[in-house]
Amino acid sequence: MLDAEQVLDIYENVSCLTRQMLVAAQASDWDQLSELESRCAHEVGLLRSNGQAPTSGLSAELRERKVRILRQILDDDRAIRDITQPWLQRLQGLIHNTGQQRKLKQAYGGF
Repeated sequence: MLDAEQVLDIYENVSCLTRQMLVAAQASDWDQLSELESRCAHEVGLLRSNGQAPTSGLSAELRERKVRILRQILDDDRAIRDITQPWLQRLQGLIHNTGQQRKLKQAYGGF
């Protein structure tokens, strides 16, 4: 079982990774973003496997640290989504159009 300080260290790792993910998304470096996302998922898995995080009895200083970290993670996540959602929608549109073109080709022959 992880202690509160170890849990906060993992939160710090996740925050660092989400910051790097944001930089990768801003650079349209999708391979790097994917790699960092996998590493982030691993860190989150560590938290989940720990069960209920022992952070209920945190000092005011550690509680503020936790809140600051979580806010930063959420802010970075929002910024990443702002970048990736339009890109994913464009990709989905391209895939849909390609599928439509393939169906038309099959139905009416080559153009």
